[in-house]
Amino acid sequence: MTHSPAPGFIRTTDCVDLFYRDWGSGAPVLFVGGWSLPSDAWNYQMLALSRQGLRCIAFDRRGHGRSSDPGKGYDFDTLAGDLAAVIDTLDLHGVTLVAHSMGCNEVVRYLSRFGGARVARIVLMGPMTPMIMRSDDNPQGLDGALFEFFREQQLNGDFPRWIDDNALPFLTPDASPGMVRWLRQLALACSHKALHDCHVAVQHADMREELARVALPALIIAGVLDVSAPLELTARPTAALIEGARLAVYDDAAHGMFVTHAARVNADLLEFIGAAA
Repeated sequence: MTHSPAPGFIRTTDCVDLFYRDWGSGAPVLFVGGWSLPSDAWNYQMLALSRQGLRCIAFDRRGHGRSSDPGKGYDFDTLAGDLAAVIDTLDLHGVTLVAHSMGCNEVVRYLSRFGGARVARIVLMGPMTPMIMRSDDNPQGLDGALFEFFREQQLNGDFPRWIDDNALPFLTPDASPGMVRWLRQLALACSHKALHDCHVAVQHADMREELARVALPALIIAGVLDVSAPLELTARPTAALIEGARLAVYDDAAHGMFVTHAARVNADLLEFIGAAA
């Protein structure tokens, strides 16, 4: 017998319970987090935008935060299905999808699999699209050995140390120790299996053809200092593939611009959505 999930959870077709938070009312905005980051990471966007009359929703990817850890389903087809479960269960229409890092891949795959009938516009922030790994037809990509080294020697070696070493490049040199500790705590609370398998999915993703089929208003936000998703490898070609996409480049931002540059991100989101700032 299948039981209904507890309040605040959405059950997927493979019986995974996804935790979500739902603040405010008005036009819906659904946030999709990056690798190792649950819905908490969107606090600074959700509170600000809900105060401006928007309904702000964020969920924890499977294996992240308070959601189930099924030990499987960390490919982009399944993750896009999870996103569809959230949108369908909450019956969202005219939704703005705001994604960060690998969450951008999930949004693009969702549009490929389920279409854009329920979606008004998309925001891709620090995207890992269109294709991050080097290949014969993507010579500017990163060597696949770098991904494997990270998983075997760092994620499976001393992940807390890796976070400590990479926190400031993710943020900015003036980030507070408290902010660093908070993001560290969020990442360490994730399923190790989820982190490993999601990293593999990002490594092998090629979304060039899917991006070219996106027919929605799109805002791409990128940081010049982003070493996780280098501008010329990710955001700029992503914007070029989506007809009419707007690219907003932050000269002094890295991958974690949603916290380090929250005020600017929120203003850009409000302008793009069309809400009064």
